[in-house]
Amino acid sequence: MKYRSVSDMNSDILKNIHRLPPDLDLIVGIPRSGLLAANLLALLGNVRLTDFDSYLERRVYSSGITKADGMRTVRSGPQKVLVIDDSINTGQAMTDVRRRFAAAGLQDTVIFGAVYGTKPDHSEVDIVFEIVSQPRIFQWNFMHHTTLLQSCVEIDGVLCHHPSEEENDDGAAYVTFLTEARPLYNMTHPIGTLVTSRLEKYRPQTEAWLERIGVHYEKLVMLDLPSKAEKQRLSSQVSFKADYYRKSDAVLFIESENREAQTIARRSGKPVMCLESQTLIEPSMGAILLSVAKAGPTVQGLRTVKQGARSVLGSHRYEALKKRLWLS
Repeated sequence: MKYRSVSDMNSDILKNIHRLPPDLDLIVGIPRSGLLAANLLALLGNVRLTDFDSYLERRVYSSGITKADGMRTVRSGPQKVLVIDDSINTGQAMTDVRRRFAAAGLQDTVIFGAVYGTKPDHSEVDIVFEIVSQPRIFQWNFMHHTTLLQSCVEIDGVLCHHPSEEENDDGAAYVTFLTEARPLYNMTHPIGTLVTSRLEKYRPQTEAWLERIGVHYEKLVMLDLPSKAEKQRLSSQVSFKADYYRKSDAVLFIESENREAQTIARRSGKPVMCLESQTLIEPSMGAILLSVAKAGPTVQGLRTVKQGARSVLGSHRYEALKKRLWLS
């Protein structure tokens, strides 16, 4: 699994902006994710910006006074335009964009591009900034990604904010929090397993809240302890999440806190996406082998080591290792 954050995108744009013509008149973002890339590019180059639908109608976004003062005067007649998306995979979306551009009959010189591609050359675009092969996930689309169905996801800090000290009283205030917590994301794909350190006794309130906000999931796994005091005494919430993840078929765990994410990756031998650091935490090879030793000589154990080795080594090095070791 490869991961890119908004910060990564900004860095990758900076590394590649020299490959674009210096005299661009307009940057056009393909809704919705392409607008993020287009905005970063337009701000860095102080170039006019619009979205693709507006571009076809010859409408351009206005600029703040400080930005407008430094902008180049737009040439009369055909313009030089960059149409950009955040990523390209099959090329279907960009093919549709090119078809619509051709049908509009505009005479502009247009460069079609994507920040991330799965290979150096995609026939549907003129430029790809960086290669990020599949499987991959981005900060700006993880809540809409099909990988959610193969993931373990924490609730507090991911689907909603963490309770405050006052709210986390293991009593009436906590029940109110469970009932009224404001969701942070609108997940548009079902989640495989919600793995939460919430106590099992709060299952009715949690299930009712999940139904109310429209989160679809296959399993809800909760910590089966009698009280918050007992949970704190045993300090078991991280090991509980890591052990479940290690034994499951899930390929990703989404966790909010960096310290817990590091521990889950180490104990499970599998990757963890951390929202606090906006990084994908990969386990070491030692952690992978240790997790397999805990699993024993089972089909699941072999599946775990294959997933972990592929994640750490990458597809090409993993395939080479397979040939050498006769793994199948």
